[in-house]
Amino acid sequence: MAMQELKKIDVVSFAVVMGLVYAVIGVVFGVIAAIIGGALALFGGAAIGALGVLAIIIYPIGFFIMGFIGGAIFVIVYNFVASHYRGIRINLETAKK
Repeated sequence: MAMQELKKIDVVSFAVVMGLVYAVIGVVFGVIAAIIGGALALFGGAAIGALGVLAIIIYPIGFFIMGFIGGAIFVIVYNFVASHYRGIRINLETAKK
C-alpha cells in the first residue's frame, strides 16, 4: 500500500474528542480528589469533604474545557504546518473480513 498523508483535521470534531478524553481523565482525578477530601474530612470537618465530592463534578468539566481548547489549538497549528510542509505520513490498509 502507498503511504498517504494526513493533510487536514476538522478542528471542532478533534477538539470535542480531546475534550471527552480529558473529561474521562477528569473523572478519575475527581474520584481521587473525593477520596482524599473524604479522608481529610475526618480531621477537618464537613466542608473539606463537600469540596472533595464537588471535585467529581468540577474536574471533568474543567478537564473537558482544557482538552477542548488544547485540542483546537493543536489542530489549528497542525493544519497550518501541514499546509506549508507536509502532513503525517500513514500507511492505511483495507480491513479484511
